[in-house]
Amino acid sequence: MLKKRKLLAFLLLLIVVVAALTISALADGEEAAEAASPMFGTFWALVPPIVAIVLALITKEVYSSLFIGIVIGALFNANFSPIGALNTMVNDGFIAKLADSWNIGILIFLVVLGIIVVLVNKAGGSRAYGEWAVRRIKSRKGAMFATFVLGVIIFIDDYFNCLTVGSVMRPVTDTHKVSRAKLAYLIDSTAAPVCMIAPISSWAAAVAGVAGYEGLTLFLKAIPFNFYSLLTFVMIILLIVLGLDYGPMRKHERNAIEKNDLYTTEDRPYADASEQVVSTKGKIKDLVIPVVILIILCIIGMIYTGGFFEGESFVDAFANCDASVGLALGSLVSLIITVIYFLCRRVLNFKQCMDAVPAGFKAMVPAILILTFAWTLSAMTGMLGAAEYVAGIFEGGASALQNMLPAIVFVVAVILSFATGTSWGTFGILIPILVKVFQNTPGNPMLIICVSACLAGAVCGDHCSPISDTTIMSSTGAQCNHVNHVSTQLPYALTVAAISFVTYIIAGFTRSAWISLPAGIIITVAVLLIAHLVSGKKAKA
Repeated sequence: MLKKRKLLAFLLLLIVVVAALTISALADGEEAAEAASPMFGTFWALVPPIVAIVLALITKEVYSSLFIGIVIGALFNANFSPIGALNTMVNDGFIAKLADSWNIGILIFLVVLGIIVVLVNKAGGSRAYGEWAVRRIKSRKGAMFATFVLGVIIFIDDYFNCLTVGSVMRPVTDTHKVSRAKLAYLIDSTAAPVCMIAPISSWAAAVAGVAGYEGLTLFLKAIPFNFYSLLTFVMIILLIVLGLDYGPMRKHERNAIEKNDLYTTEDRPYADASEQVVSTKGKIKDLVIPVVILIILCIIGMIYTGGFFEGESFVDAFANCDASVGLALGSLVSLIITVIYFLCRRVLNFKQCMDAVPAGFKAMVPAILILTFAWTLSAMTGMLGAAEYVAGIFEGGASALQNMLPAIVFVVAVILSFATGTSWGTFGILIPILVKVFQNTPGNPMLIICVSACLAGAVCGDHCSPISDTTIMSSTGAQCNHVNHVSTQLPYALTVAAISFVTYIIAGFTRSAWISLPAGIIITVAVLLIAHLVSGKKAKA
């Protein structure tokens, strides 16, 4: 089976390269090497991420798949000049992305959070919480529902959500034999979706900044029409209540329940001796206090970057914040306080605290590698004009079908977000186009519905994409193999996406959330009940 997958992957790569070489040969060789790529703003701009995604799903290996996508993107950008491609890949890709202040802030936050997780584990906080949760949470459903609730509560930022929920809930879900793939799905499904409907979050701030004047008001009005986010929550609750699983997730959950195998595949990501408990003095507060401190200080860090302490209101400070810097500042101060707290509690000595620094960094190396590759692939795709290509298709047909426009916007946003791996970049491109389309009718409810469709599509594509940083963070938080997470989550995400598409058609004709949202909920319930009945019949057979 593995040989067949590798053969298919090789043939796919060969077809893409040969076709691209054919197109390149049609251009003037030497002149094309100095000019902009003839593939700019064409379908070929989407080929690198498509190749990377397909290879990852076929080979089950994410690093080489992303790297091959990067190489193809660099060759396209350099008109197949080997030296030019190498220069593009290194200078405009890896170096440019690792020098980006936003990315550096996220990496700092990632590493610091990894260190805090190791400290909490060494101090025995996770063990104590797990023992407490086992006494209070008596079932698998309870463990999954607790994970969902915690994910909804932590709404200020998706990165923070993914890693915090994962580190806190892993001991609980492991005890109740919830597979790591299911945990990753629960984390991912309450990270970006909840941030996209929370008025006080880094995402709301980004949308308000893109939309311009009264952007936050537009964001608030769009919340009831954000069908993908809202219906994802409905689906999670139904999956937990019905005990329903389908697609590859079914195998992972069966292995967890029947064989106590939380991983299914041989890969055991991030399993490390550094996560073994050292102290037997740990209590629940040794987990709760560091997490609460981290939440409070990250919020303070974000509003600090937005000018809160210089006279801005809390809402305006969030709207103007730099989430990357705020999270880095908040997490660093949290780390210092956490170390001091454990030393004062005498559950860890100074050497044990310092040993957690390289251990925490080491635990985050896989996530850092994937993020770096994903950012670089996104850069190659951006240089090829993928966003311009998709946005051009949308803008050209924006006024053709008014009632179908929300559904069309949703699909375009899904495709763009999936291909580029960035929801922020997606709504950053599409929202200005929508505002321009409806500039003569600012009170038109279709503007609100279409903006919401754009935000929902951006979240959906980001949710499905293997190269999305949020998807990567969810794998990291759950300590789940990344490809396993993507393959098990995809059927669920696509189910909600299909229902959301139908709901946006309803919204386009009714212009009312009071009609379209209940309709979407009814469709979701009906689909899952049918799936539950079919699943039950198959199980009996």
